[in-house]
Amino acid sequence: MSPVLRLEGLHKSFDNLEVLKGIDLEVARGEVVVLLGASGSGKSTMLRCINFMEMPTAGRIHFDGDLVGRERNGRVQYKEEELTRLRARVGMVFQQFNLFPHMTALQNVMEGPRTVLRCDARECQRRGETYLNKVGLGWKANDYPARLSGGQQQRVAIARALAMEPEIMLFDEATSALDPELVGEVLETMKGLAEEGKTMLIVTHELGFAYTVADRVLFLSEGRILEQGTPSEVLTYPKQQGTKNFLRGHGTFRLPEPQID
Repeated sequence: MSPVLRLEGLHKSFDNLEVLKGIDLEVARGEVVVLLGASGSGKSTMLRCINFMEMPTAGRIHFDGDLVGRERNGRVQYKEEELTRLRARVGMVFQQFNLFPHMTALQNVMEGPRTVLRCDARECQRRGETYLNKVGLGWKANDYPARLSGGQQQRVAIARALAMEPEIMLFDEATSALDPELVGEVLETMKGLAEEGKTMLIVTHELGFAYTVADRVLFLSEGRILEQGTPSEVLTYPKQQGTKNFLRGHGTFRLPEPQID
């Protein structure tokens, strides 16, 4: 089976600043990959290139074995119609919730299926209710964002992305804008998606969460993948000095406690 996502030699530059310097990566269906790295290492830019919110400078991106775009004279060219279709297959959750303030939680979740997928009213309603319930907020369906906590707003944002029923979910530091007491509810929602087999790429600084949930951890440094492996290999027995320095700067993290039957 081909990977859901494959990156080949992904580069991204902003004027003279080269942010990504040749990323090669394959993500299997159902795999949870956590991206770690210092600020400026290229983690968020990598996610935004996968969703084509930023256009790659060079390299190739494949979804389900198919190259996105057409290669001509050594460069890949993209058509906006193709990218629009692809973005509907990739869910993305940002640091900021970006909910429509004039819409209820349910209306926010229904908006993508309604405007992008052109679902009929009954299907939009079904998806909205289904995914609000999935993130534990069915009881808040008729509340406006101003009446929701930050954690609840981010869970609505996750439901909104899920309502498009994407093949892969991207999380760009989804808890970094939250007060510490609200982080847990969002991480628990993401953990539930992982347990259901959702394919996810997650940028986070929550090392305990990464250890518990990830199938694979990547450490990015200066636009390259410096180290990758299982959570145990990267987080407790890192090989590269850059990874060791990063982890030392983040202190210790609590490992999951053993389950007792």
